[in-house]
Amino acid sequence: MARAAVLGRLTWQVATVESARTETATARTLVLAVPGWPGHLAGQHVDVRLTAADGYSTQRSYSIANAPEPDRVELTVQRVAGGEVSPYLVELAEPGDRMEVRGPVGGYFTWSPDAPDPVLLVAGGSGIVPLMAMIRTRAAIGSRAPFRLVYSSRGPDDVVYQAELDRLAIGGSGVDCTYVYTRSTPPGWPRAPGRLSGAELAAAGWPAERRPQVFVCGPTGFVEAVANHLVDQGHLGHRVKTERFGPTGGGA
Repeated sequence: MARAAVLGRLTWQVATVESARTETATARTLVLAVPGWPGHLAGQHVDVRLTAADGYSTQRSYSIANAPEPDRVELTVQRVAGGEVSPYLVELAEPGDRMEVRGPVGGYFTWSPDAPDPVLLVAGGSGIVPLMAMIRTRAAIGSRAPFRLVYSSRGPDDVVYQAELDRLAIGGSGVDCTYVYTRSTPPGWPRAPGRLSGAELAAAGWPAERRPQVFVCGPTGFVEAVANHLVDQGHLGHRVKTERFGPTGGGA
């Protein structure tokens, strides 16, 4: 997921592609080796800069997908039609390729592993990426904070991290996953395609009296609708953190 950058570490570092894996027809994860990378907080993002042979350079910001670890960053990138950076990262980047990264960036939209409160994650499309970093961080440190994920995507073929999320759902991990499909559904799916409703969000999420930490990430319209549902249900505004992206939010 791309978004406009905010102030963070200002030093560019060389990153080398170690490996890549396809997530969906339009999304790909790149594993980057970044010597000296200090680690990050779950929910932060990183600036990526590409420079052509003629000296032309361009940069975009992408959410970090992996749990914090030194010298390593994973980025899951959704291809944006007409973009400058995302088509290269999704379609052309290969192991051994180099680029520059800067970060980690951002401090507001982050989950603290020290917090025992229940957590509600609500993702729209590629907004799953920073939320997946939180889920992976929870697993990496052995946190017992209960997590619930509500993930809205166009259809089953558009679900990023499908196999990993399915393992969480059936493995007694303490992470409950609910899928909502807006355009098409799997055969026999009990719900017709459509947008996430307030009633569905209330059923799949945590009641307001549990005072969960809430993280919502996705397109602007989706995030605004979900935030309104949550406030209507009694969730405290300061405990609902949002990240959004849209047509003017990155030009990836």
